[in-house]
Amino acid sequence: MRYFRRVNPVGGISDFWSYIRQPQPYRWAFLLVSLLACLGLISILTHERVFMPPEQPEVEYIRTFAADRTDEEIRQSNLENQRLKEERQAELDRIEEEKRDLYRRVGAATGVDTTAAEAKAEAERAAAEQAERERLERLFGEQNQDTDATVVDQGE
Repeated sequence: MRYFRRVNPVGGISDFWSYIRQPQPYRWAFLLVSLLACLGLISILTHERVFMPPEQPEVEYIRTFAADRTDEEIRQSNLENQRLKEERQAELDRIEEEKRDLYRRVGAATGVDTTAAEAKAEAERAAAEQAERERLERLFGEQNQDTDATVVDQGE
């Protein structure tokens, strides 16, 4: 409470009022400009923006597999998917071989020796495959995975 005894706003207000009452040119214009500037700054600083969090999306789960599938059904599904994957890879390999054959024909027609370029490309492919094998060995180590082994539930 001592703080409010030492600070008395009455003296400051009376000094301000006596200064305003003195006849000076443009006193009302300066007062109006200063009030507008203060009010403008206060309105800018106190303007509050509220960003609402986005609405939570509704998640719909799509079930593609039956919940009561047996291990044999899962195994057959995996085998079918592997067969489809191998068919797609075989088709991609066939298309790549057709491309190489077309490049060989274009090279033969234009008089370019394609055997050196083909050998270089084959070496690059082999190096990339070797690097991928080494990367996988570093990641997973040498583990023999038996795909026909029974699945053991280790969660219990």
